[in-house]
Amino acid sequence: MIDVSWDIECDVLVVGSGAGALTSALTAHDGGANVLIVEKSDHYGGTSAMSGGGVWVPNNHYLQAAGGDDSYEDGKAYMKSVIGNSVEEMRIDAYLTKAPEMLRYLDDNSQVQFRAMPYPDYFPEKEGGKKGYRTLEPLPTHANALGADFDTLNPPHHQVVVMDRFCIDMFEGRAMLTQAKGSMIIMMKIIMRYFFDIKGRLKGKRDRRITMGGALVARLKASLNDRGLNVSLNTGLTELIKDGDQVIGAIVKQGETTQQIKVTKGVILGAGGFEQNQAMRDKYLPGPTNTLWSGGNSANTGDAIRAGQNIGAKTDLMDAAWWAPSIHVPGEPRARILFAERSLPGNVIVDKNGMRFTNEALPYLESGYSMYKAGCVPAYMIFDADFREKYPLGPLMPGRVQSDKQLPSKVNEILFKADTLGELAEKIVVDAKGLQATIDRNNEYARIGKDIEHGRGNSYYDQYYGDQKQAPNPCIAPIAKAPFYAMAIYPGDIGTKGGLSTNNNAQVLGCDGQVINGLYAIGNSSASVMGRAYPGAGSTLGPAMTFGYVAGRHVTGNV
Repeated sequence: MIDVSWDIECDVLVVGSGAGALTSALTAHDGGANVLIVEKSDHYGGTSAMSGGGVWVPNNHYLQAAGGDDSYEDGKAYMKSVIGNSVEEMRIDAYLTKAPEMLRYLDDNSQVQFRAMPYPDYFPEKEGGKKGYRTLEPLPTHANALGADFDTLNPPHHQVVVMDRFCIDMFEGRAMLTQAKGSMIIMMKIIMRYFFDIKGRLKGKRDRRITMGGALVARLKASLNDRGLNVSLNTGLTELIKDGDQVIGAIVKQGETTQQIKVTKGVILGAGGFEQNQAMRDKYLPGPTNTLWSGGNSANTGDAIRAGQNIGAKTDLMDAAWWAPSIHVPGEPRARILFAERSLPGNVIVDKNGMRFTNEALPYLESGYSMYKAGCVPAYMIFDADFREKYPLGPLMPGRVQSDKQLPSKVNEILFKADTLGELAEKIVVDAKGLQATIDRNNEYARIGKDIEHGRGNSYYDQYYGDQKQAPNPCIAPIAKAPFYAMAIYPGDIGTKGGLSTNNNAQVLGCDGQVINGLYAIGNSSASVMGRAYPGAGSTLGPAMTFGYVAGRHVTGNV
């Protein structure tokens, strides 16, 4: 036995405060454990609170209630068709079995509530794929449900806050992005609700209606509050303490104070990935790579992963990330991710030769990865005055809402504009003849409704974020009206995929393949159960919460 002078003792220590970590804390507490939750930053919620908040769960009871058709067998066929053999089958089986169970548990024992969305899998045409309802959205809530804890809830990513004021849910966001019928009425209701919240406006500018990932974290935190559980902020993990093959505690630092925490049951690591650690990016990810291109939480610097490595834990998928094309705006704390704008008609993405190299409407992981595959960093999104007038793009609101003259100077630094394609090509240093040829082909594809080169608009997923008023293909429109615009696009991410290797119980494995007793890893602190793939919206939070639930039950012996 090693001799340690302990400062604190608990049954279970949870490191991190995203949706997965809070789910594990809730489950462990309900399993009879004394739980301590520590969070490195001064806000709780991590990337989860900044995200869209969707969870992807095949064969869930919300789907069934909404009239969807699904089964365990369809879920497995689809996951296998997308992921391949890169993940152990027992982990996939554990996810498909435990994810619906986790949802029912939260439905019955917490304030967490979801609704099924008509959001398609990212590859609905593959075996077992579905055109909707596997992705669930957390129901919005209000700051009143949190009391003083609202002030330390990690704010949403600035790209999902309309006009830096208004929080929207997934349904509202899609309607406004695609200019769907009734979208203006939806926007007016959002604005009126915000300004009619008189008590909220007296407390500050921040919208007290909580949506998307913020709503998910807020509902989890409110459920923990019901149980008297708190999150210790500004408390970061520095070291795990291991005795033989058993983790018996951890060292954390709060300000200048170091504390040694004894655990009687185990430590659950749910502290995110390493997307904001440039040294780890340079070591593990393909290059070029930059923290400025990431949309992930600024506190995600790989602390939990490195702590696991330091006691002999095995890692996997360290060269992978949840890739997504991004735009870096100077002075903003994190990049803006192009989740859906690429599907809108009237834009193309080109390389230095002015040529397209992929289907712009691909799911964002594949779109981001395609830039590395083509050796094209950065690429450039090209669009015209019609697109600029109609649609949002990264930091740009539609031109009819925010004209070029109204753009902040930091946006003008990265927005290129010219009266001709030739002049635009010269400004962004791409081949002018290649760009002209690309635009000519795009305009022909818009006319015939078919992208002969890359199949843009062929998939049901492509069309989900297309403009249904644009015929014959909702994802392709002519690029013909001056002025013409360009913005640099980078292979960004919403987090890293690689982390500590785990089994189907979320237990961390050592380099010898054996379980490190008393240590669990979930979310982006663990190697993803989705392998190098991204089956559908919510494939990050779904597994984080599911294996958080699994870890919370296993560590308390409730298996």
